[in-house]
Amino acid sequence: MLEVKRKEGENFESLMRRFSKKTLQSGRLIQAKKVMFHQRPISKLAQKERAKKREETKKLHEYLRRIDKLDELLESKKKSRHSR
Repeated sequence: MLEVKRKEGENFESLMRRFSKKTLQSGRLIQAKKVMFHQRPISKLAQKERAKKREETKKLHEYLRRIDKLDELLESKKKSRHSR
């Protein structure tokens, strides 16, 4: 537990600055963020499936762009999102 005692005649901003500096130096804030935002590693199979899906979507968009239908697809997706 961090402890910062107010020095005689010290203003609040200075006290908070010292506390913030000690917190950063201790590394507890970084550790807390690591714990809070930790994500489980993705399996190799799931990575491959995601990559395959991205490739298929990319190919579909390229095809639709060539036949000039991409704008229609994007508009229909926007409408379906707003109707939820």
